[in-house]
Amino acid sequence: MNARGPSPLPEHALPPFSRGLNGWFMFYVRRYLRRHFHALRLLRGPAEHPELGTAPVIFYSNHPGWWDPLVFLAIGELLYPDRMIYGPIDATALGKYRFMERIGFIGIEPGTWRGSARFLRMAKAAGRRADVIFWITAQGEFVDPRERPVTIRPGVAHAIEGRTDGLVVPLAVEYPFWTERFPEALAAFGPALRIADAPGRSTDEWDAVLATALEATQDRLAAAARRRDPAAFRTLISGRVGVGGVYDLVRRSGAWLRGERFDASHGGEARQ
Repeated sequence: MNARGPSPLPEHALPPFSRGLNGWFMFYVRRYLRRHFHALRLLRGPAEHPELGTAPVIFYSNHPGWWDPLVFLAIGELLYPDRMIYGPIDATALGKYRFMERIGFIGIEPGTWRGSARFLRMAKAAGRRADVIFWITAQGEFVDPRERPVTIRPGVAHAIEGRTDGLVVPLAVEYPFWTERFPEALAAFGPALRIADAPGRSTDEWDAVLATALEATQDRLAAAARRRDPAAFRTLISGRVGVGGVYDLVRRSGAWLRGERFDASHGGEARQ
């Protein structure tokens, strides 16, 4: 990137990807999620782990919080380690961390013609790659995960326009508090949509289909989040439990006096 914005790239090319730098950054991401969340969990069910095969793939999601890109990266690395993860980010924010250009973050100038053109160019380039997942926070701004109806920006539908193959997969995320001091990072996939199954679908029709699929996925995740049942989820990363300090010291001492193993969690998840 230079002072005038992202460097121009051929239409068929994504920015270079450094697997070595990405490995270092993912070490940081996993550590960060462990420190700030009780757990990263993926909702079990028929769409728990979509099979991608060799198809080009777009993951599109709701956008409830600042942590979303880190959650996407962790899920991508853990479930699809052979794929490189690319996705758009505000060019101004990216300018502060230029190394991120080499690990899949694509600088976009939101609200501008140039930004829209670069987004579509990069999305279409990803649509020709079987070794890439292209992720999009489809709402474009922070939105409460329980807000209905779910609406998305038209960029996802435009990214699909003109394509004849590939998958589009809804991904819902939210960050509720359950029984611990730290929140849960919850995620759920919806069924993959095959572009080839609807070759004549317009961008407006795609927009409606995508919004409906994302809303259904968010509804499934919201229902599971309200039940607060860890067994309904697959734990991808375990984080911090307990309160710490004097409170946990007293609890630990009580467990020792009773001859029990100390479990810092409030829900007793460690004993399950």
